[in-house]
Amino acid sequence: LLTDGQAANKDKIIKNLMNTENLNFKFEQNINGKIENGNCTIQYQKKIYCKYIKNNKILVSNGKSLVIKTKTSFYRYPLTKTPLNLILDKNFLIKKIENLKEKILDKTFINFEIVEKENEINLFFDNITFDLVGWQTKDVYQNTNITYLSSIKKNQQIDKDLFELPKQN
Repeated sequence: LLTDGQAANKDKIIKNLMNTENLNFKFEQNINGKIENGNCTIQYQKKIYCKYIKNNKILVSNGKSLVIKTKTSFYRYPLTKTPLNLILDKNFLIKKIENLKEKILDKTFINFEIVEKENEINLFFDNITFDLVGWQTKDVYQNTNITYLSSIKKNQQIDKDLFELPKQN
C-alpha cells in the first residue's frame, strides 16, 4: 500500500507529465564512465533533438527514427529499438508510473524502475519540482547509460524543423 506521501508524489509527477508538452535542458551523459555534455529538447510524443558540446554530435528523433550523426559517422535506428522510444512516450510513462512503486533516493529524487520487453529503465524525478531529472538505461550493447538533466525549462516555443532528421554526409 502507498503512503499518503508516495501517492501524492506519484499524483504530482503524473500531473506534471500531463501538463508538459516539451522540455528543454542541459544534459550530462555517462556511458561506462565516458562523459558527454550538451543541450536537448524533447517534444512529446517521441521527438528529441540533442546537440553535444564536443565533436558536433547530434542525436535526433522525429518520432519514428533515431539518428546519431557526427562529423565522421551516421547511424540510423528505428526508434522502437531504443529505450528512448519509451522515455519519450509520455502516455506510456504515465501508465507505468501509475502502477509502479517509487523509491526515494537521498531524499532528493523519486525513482521508478520500468522493465519493458528488453529494456530496463530507471527514471528519476526531482522531489520538489516533480520534473524528470534523469534516466538510466542499458543500450543495445549492454552499456549502462546514465543521463542527468539540469536547467530544465518546460513548454517553450520550439522550431518545428528541429526534429527533421539530418541527411547522411
